[in-house]
Amino acid sequence: MKRTKCIMVQGTMSGAGKSLLCAGFCRVFAQDGLKVAPFKSQNMALNSYVTRNGLEMGRAQVVQAQAAGIEPDVRMNPILLKPSSDIGSQVIVNGEVRGQMSATEYFAMKRQLIPDILEAYNSLAEENDVIVIEGAGSPAEINLRTDDIVNMGMAELVDAPVLLAGDIDRGGVFAQLYGTVALLEPQEQARIGGLIINKFRGDEAILRPGLTMLEEKTGIPVLGVVPYLRVNVDDEDSLAPCLENQDAKKPLDIAVIRLPRISNFTDFSLLDEHPAMGVRYVQSVRELGNPDLVILPGTKSTLSDLLWMRQNGLEAAVCKLAHAGVPVLGICGGYQMLGQSLSDPYGTEGGGEMHGMGLLPIDTVFDAQKTRTRMQAKVVAPDFEGAQLDGYEIHTGKTTVHGDAFCILENGQPDGCVNGNVFGTYLHGLFDTGSLTQKLAEFLCQRKGISCEQAAPVSHRAYQEQQFDLLADGIRRALDMQKIYALMEGRK
Repeated sequence: MKRTKCIMVQGTMSGAGKSLLCAGFCRVFAQDGLKVAPFKSQNMALNSYVTRNGLEMGRAQVVQAQAAGIEPDVRMNPILLKPSSDIGSQVIVNGEVRGQMSATEYFAMKRQLIPDILEAYNSLAEENDVIVIEGAGSPAEINLRTDDIVNMGMAELVDAPVLLAGDIDRGGVFAQLYGTVALLEPQEQARIGGLIINKFRGDEAILRPGLTMLEEKTGIPVLGVVPYLRVNVDDEDSLAPCLENQDAKKPLDIAVIRLPRISNFTDFSLLDEHPAMGVRYVQSVRELGNPDLVILPGTKSTLSDLLWMRQNGLEAAVCKLAHAGVPVLGICGGYQMLGQSLSDPYGTEGGGEMHGMGLLPIDTVFDAQKTRTRMQAKVVAPDFEGAQLDGYEIHTGKTTVHGDAFCILENGQPDGCVNGNVFGTYLHGLFDTGSLTQKLAEFLCQRKGISCEQAAPVSHRAYQEQQFDLLADGIRRALDMQKIYALMEGRK
């Protein structure tokens, strides 16, 4: 087997910026003429993606693959955990659903997945010059050290040098880094080739005395201080800063319901880039207010999230707005909620039946079969007719439509439903081409009686390319890339 170089980024905590740093490294190495691929042995996220061959993987490695200029491949994320409750997840191995497991059940069997992890990693290594590996959470979670397959356990499996990143924006970064190193075993400490201070705002000179002390106490060099980079790259989990945005500050107010198990909220990142549209996330009737558009996003738990809306009054508030003429859009699970009925005879989501919000003439029956497919489509709904879509479906359940379709898929089949000012579709990524985004902006501006800024449709991919280059520039300026290359060569 060829000896492929690798580098692993671990963090002092979840949200320390590992995913973004890995995307930046992928871009830097690709710019330097290397064939590079990302890898994360185990990912826990509700934002997932469907590959060209219909397999499911976490979005973090999708974004990193795009930064590297390559097609996302399920081998980059062989294990995906999609939380369905506080103590259980759907377990996806090599893009296929393996089953629903409690945390206890999963931890008891996860070492059995090491062959799957190594097969995926080794096959990628055969095809690439560099593998950029992302850890998960923190390697200092000592209760999880036994049978670890994603942090130091993964680093040992493939003999990867490690960079440890701490988040200064959340405070206590020196304690984060020193404490993490101190809790590791000596052989694990020796594997860390450099420390990174991430998300810094201010004058780096103020940090220098602390950096010197940190190096003295840990015996590990600080390879750089990464500023709080103003780049917009898709987030994958519930710690994403965009989910905290509750103020739309633009002419058009777009309110996305922040469901407890919200998934694929990356669908809306391009909306927020339009000069006329501001996207905010709401969890209560008070926060909802009187927006120009309400969006019900995807969810891992349609029935329980609809019950949550019903109990906190959001369902009634959204229905009241819809009946008053405010446009409402449902995507995937949000689309299912808008219907007349939802039935789960096989217990896919816990079983039972619920009446829906009654805003669309559709009925949904859940089953164990998951639909995973990429699909192009053309919108036929009157107000957005002709918009070209390039998205993907990822859902359980089959929906019977008793009304007009929202769009026509490339295979000629109808998708979604439209009923006056209420729209629904199974397609994620529906705004990524930019075509529907501009038509939606024009529609909402006309309803509101304001002029609409004419923004040339920008595809999500073109926008991402620009952001990846900005990210790579920031990484190069902040970090000692010469030292990082030396680490990958086996030199400290």
